[in-house]
Amino acid sequence: MPFPHPDGDYAITTMYSVPDDAWYLELDLVAEQRNLLTAIVPDEDPAREPTVCFNPHARHLDVPYEVMRWFMDQVEEEVRTSRGWMRLRPELVEVIYRLRQEYLGVIDDDSFFHVLAEVRGAVPEADLPAVLEAAVGRRPDGTTVQGDRT
Repeated sequence: MPFPHPDGDYAITTMYSVPDDAWYLELDLVAEQRNLLTAIVPDEDPAREPTVCFNPHARHLDVPYEVMRWFMDQVEEEVRTSRGWMRLRPELVEVIYRLRQEYLGVIDDDSFFHVLAEVRGAVPEADLPAVLEAAVGRRPDGTTVQGDRT
């Protein structure tokens, strides 16, 4: 569902591309049902950077600064929430990346405590909450953190 700009002329559509392992945020001109630009925010591979793409074949269109700032603020928030774990220390990023690849970001209750023991052996106790949340969406007690996000 599109997220409209307060003036109603523009909207952002957000979708996830499984083949790309990335979030796509599209800024659209509502009246013309036209995509103006797309931000791509990879959330699995720390080596891939977020990008913004324009359609080089589209006609020129002036987009108000306020709208561009609003769009980029939404992109910044997506980068923060999707890639925040990538700003941790490199050794933690490596553990998270490996776990995300192995468990595809989710883990069942039966496997959690086995993975917890494995992670405890690989990272300091103080880093355990951040690593578990980023890798499998859980706290050290096994509860999920998904409901905490707004």
